[in-house]
Amino acid sequence: MFSRVSLILIGAAYIYYQVNALDFGIAELEVENNITMETQTILSLLNMSVSIPDRNDVSINVTISEIELVSECFLIGDTTSCNCSVGYSWSNEVCYNSSCCTETTCTQNVGHIEPLCVAKVQVSINGSVTLTSGSWDADKTTKLESAFRSRLNGYESLNITGSSAETADFKAVVCIKLKTSVLNQLLEDLMANLSAKVRVDTVGMVDITAPDDIVCYKSTPTLECTFEEVTTSTGWKLIREHEHLELTDGTVVTLAKCDIDSKYNCSIAVTLNEVTGSGSASFHTVESTFRVVPGISASTIDMFMRPLRCLTGSSSDLTLSRQLKNTSCSNHAHVGTGESRYMALDQSPTIILPAPGRDSPAPRLAEIPSLPVEKARQCSPGSTGPAPSPPGASAMMVGGTYECRFTFGSVTHTAKAKLKVSLLPEVITMKIDPPVADCSDSSNLKVPVPVTVTATIQNSNESYNVSWQFPGAKLSRGSEQAPRDILVYSLRSEFSCEESTATKWEVSFKNQKGQTKNESVDILVIHVSKNVCPAEGIWPKTPNGATVINQCENGKTGYKSRTCGKDGVWQTEFSTCISKELKKVLNEAEVFKTGIGATQEAAMWIFESLKNTTTSKSSNDYAGISASISIINIMASGSENIILKEEVFDDFLNAASNLLANNWTGVNESITNDMSLQYLYGVENLVKNIQVNNTLNIYKPNLDLKVSKGDCNISVFDVTVKLTESGGQVKTVGVRNLMHKLNNSFKPTSTVPHNLLLIVTKNGSSSTEITMDFPIKKLNNAQKLHCVFWDTNIKDWSDTGCRVERDSNHSDGNHTLCKCNHLTSFAVLMSKSNTPNLDLDTITYVGLAVSICSLLILLIIEALVWSVVVKTDLSYFRHTALVNIAVFLLLADCSFLASMSPENLSPHLCFILTLCKHLFYLAMFSWMLCMSVMLIHRLIFVFSPLRKRVFMFLSSIVGYGCPVLIVGISYVYCRYNEKEYYNKKTCWLVFDGTLDGSLYAFLLPVGTVIFINLFSMAVVIFTLLKSSAPDGSKSDEKETFKSIIKVVVFLTPVFGVTWGIGLLLQIFNADHDAYPFVLYSFTILNSFQGLFVMLTGVFAEPKVRQELLKRMDKGKYDTMKNSTSASNTKER
Repeated sequence: MFSRVSLILIGAAYIYYQVNALDFGIAELEVENNITMETQTILSLLNMSVSIPDRNDVSINVTISEIELVSECFLIGDTTSCNCSVGYSWSNEVCYNSSCCTETTCTQNVGHIEPLCVAKVQVSINGSVTLTSGSWDADKTTKLESAFRSRLNGYESLNITGSSAETADFKAVVCIKLKTSVLNQLLEDLMANLSAKVRVDTVGMVDITAPDDIVCYKSTPTLECTFEEVTTSTGWKLIREHEHLELTDGTVVTLAKCDIDSKYNCSIAVTLNEVTGSGSASFHTVESTFRVVPGISASTIDMFMRPLRCLTGSSSDLTLSRQLKNTSCSNHAHVGTGESRYMALDQSPTIILPAPGRDSPAPRLAEIPSLPVEKARQCSPGSTGPAPSPPGASAMMVGGTYECRFTFGSVTHTAKAKLKVSLLPEVITMKIDPPVADCSDSSNLKVPVPVTVTATIQNSNESYNVSWQFPGAKLSRGSEQAPRDILVYSLRSEFSCEESTATKWEVSFKNQKGQTKNESVDILVIHVSKNVCPAEGIWPKTPNGATVINQCENGKTGYKSRTCGKDGVWQTEFSTCISKELKKVLNEAEVFKTGIGATQEAAMWIFESLKNTTTSKSSNDYAGISASISIINIMASGSENIILKEEVFDDFLNAASNLLANNWTGVNESITNDMSLQYLYGVENLVKNIQVNNTLNIYKPNLDLKVSKGDCNISVFDVTVKLTESGGQVKTVGVRNLMHKLNNSFKPTSTVPHNLLLIVTKNGSSSTEITMDFPIKKLNNAQKLHCVFWDTNIKDWSDTGCRVERDSNHSDGNHTLCKCNHLTSFAVLMSKSNTPNLDLDTITYVGLAVSICSLLILLIIEALVWSVVVKTDLSYFRHTALVNIAVFLLLADCSFLASMSPENLSPHLCFILTLCKHLFYLAMFSWMLCMSVMLIHRLIFVFSPLRKRVFMFLSSIVGYGCPVLIVGISYVYCRYNEKEYYNKKTCWLVFDGTLDGSLYAFLLPVGTVIFINLFSMAVVIFTLLKSSAPDGSKSDEKETFKSIIKVVVFLTPVFGVTWGIGLLLQIFNADHDAYPFVLYSFTILNSFQGLFVMLTGVFAEPKVRQELLKRMDKGKYDTMKNSTSASNTKER
């Protein structure tokens, strides 16, 4: 007798259910029977709608949309026969545990394994074998195929796609997702058997999600990949024709690292911020770099920062030149104020900017949709041959194929998805011919002026809907054909010199997503009543107040500008022309910062090219130096997210040194100061961010770099740098020929005896004192040396925290020691400005440490004696206030101690600590006020004592509510008025002047409390004097005097009277003779305040001392009693 059991697994890949019409999932159903029932009959009995409980036992209605048989097993006696349905294969669990793989019939008892069969998916394995010995032959091909066939579940095929003497490329195909560990073990065995290195990558193991539709211009799409295993390394690439660009975090790219869910699936994602389709063109372009000049709007400057394509032609009609390979572009344009618009003229390279208020209304406008397109060919003005392309050229284009990867050992799993971006022109180059309408002849006002307007954009795959708005009624269009690199849209109309005639032509581009981009251009009109500057060389006749911009000559990019003054006289010419090579490096640096193709190789190319361009004389002018400094700053910004290794240091320092070999002439002092400041920031941040493994020494004419580990004595340019503590990596750079270029408001009349600036960065704490030994010759008595550092907050030199000393180790006196530290002393709380001083810092550290320990002891003692010392309402009030004072002083001191080195804190943490100090110190003073008022009430209203509930209610409002309210209002006030609430340099409130700055949100409440507490002390003293007045004996006067001394000593700490000394810091300036005494007094008394509170508030009270003595005596008595009991037991 036999029975047949049908085991049906339904759904492993094809049973889908819908929950609430929104959620989908996969289910698996197992059916067992021992009767002769057909499988299809079982399937037909299943309801298409069922109710199932979720994790919370809540019933959910589920609709089954599709049912399919996955596997079927037959049990006949002890014999088992299982098969997967068509389109399914044995799971990895079945294959590797029961040796049933691919699609063979399984005779093992596998019915209990889940999943039993899985849907087939094609997984391609592309690999390469590199032999370490021997040559590739048919025998090795057989071994390779045999290994894959015998050990991989779902194996289908393996083919050799290419081979040479030592290498072979292959492609294998399997029908299910593999286990990476199995594939890795297979590769390791192959490497041992074949004496070779084998690496593979797979397609089909990773699931990728990406936008299905074309994404909008300037949108922020996200692509995500999921892999069903934990991996050791992940990454993303952007793949385009002949380019594989690595993606890293940058201004455009944001990467999300592996996020492992409960099923150990690893998910990674890439987000692209404000995507565009623009990129660095593969051909030479005429591009411009602009500086703001009077009368030019920000949008206009932004427009001219973008590439300008090369067009030539006559003024009568637009004739596109086909002989432009080695000719210069000759364009000029007019830019109207207030809008992003300009016009280009092909006869002279000029851009004219009119004076404000020149625009006329546009009463007659016509709209022309979908004008025919003309194309202009690429141009390479003045080119001498193609420049080598950098790694990652054209990387700004984010459209393309994105590949994610998960790497484990020799296996890399990949998935790809294509991202399409709906484009808009990044640059619309408007050109008008003629750019200026001379309407000075009144007899010709009604004669129309023929005008040709063109809009030029870079060619792309986007199909634009183009429309025009223009003055005048007549219209014609050109018919010249052009190559594919550039699109030119043109129209011809007429302009009248009448005042009412509109002067603006506007073009609009609309993409397939409905997004539009407009550009317009105005014709400049010269009227009879207007003064003009006469034509002078390349500078055309121009109205007063207008700025003329000419494009650069001799193959350079950028512009030359010149303004026509109000008196009709030309002003000085200003140029930003740079070489095409330097412009290319600038573009690639911008690309690097985005995170697309930002590799070590790309960085090395940028710095090497920058070194070469800064060596050239053509880049030694202002424009070249300014662009080079911009590149350094862009790379410094990129290095915050992108790892740069020490190999870039040599070319970087070469380029930076070359920039300082020039005097930076041709610009005013303000521009020189700004350039030098940007240079300093860029060099400092790059030196800090570039990773160095061990030590490094690089010497250049104007920069000397030393990187050391554990060495606290470093020498650069004969200046010895010493650190008070060793350990960690220290980078020191000596910079020559920069100090005199930086702004100097510290001592404007001072000279620089040693034109050397030092940049010192140290891993970990930067609060170490630094000593610099300068070989400066001895000065006469009338001269004084200043040791200064560059303050990034005020953007000027400062001697805060620095001092000058003579070196006792050199008897000739020709060495000067400069010592700097930037710790924060306790005096900053009440001072107008931070006054770093090593002695004050030491006092602050010691005082705060002692105070914190004292306050902890106070709170422990209060907890021990509380039940004994608070038996009366008066003592309860006093000790409640004392405990609150101690708690808030403890919290405030801890916050202050944590903010002693602001330079090591992030702005967010600095803000939190400032907020804590502000709140906790105000709360401390509020409870001091409560204690003071309670004492006065007790003295004045002897027979009307406060009830405990009333005291606690009022004290809670004053002690808790008022500080929170003051801090909140002061912060909101600063935010509302766009003022700084805290100083990042000190992590404390800001002083901006008399009654100006957030510091007064601390000084005014504290000053009020101190005044009230002083009044309370005066009342107590007056009461003591009054009580001793009737007798008047000398002994009573002596006792009264002692009592007054006790009152002053005991109440001063708990009333915060010592903080009144800090108010004097607001009265005295730092150069006042009394200022140091006040500063030290305040720091000593208030940093040790916790100790004074403990001594006067606890140990000075008899009840507390008695209770402590009782507990100590009791402890001795208990110890003695236990000892006696033990002795008696021993005797017995």
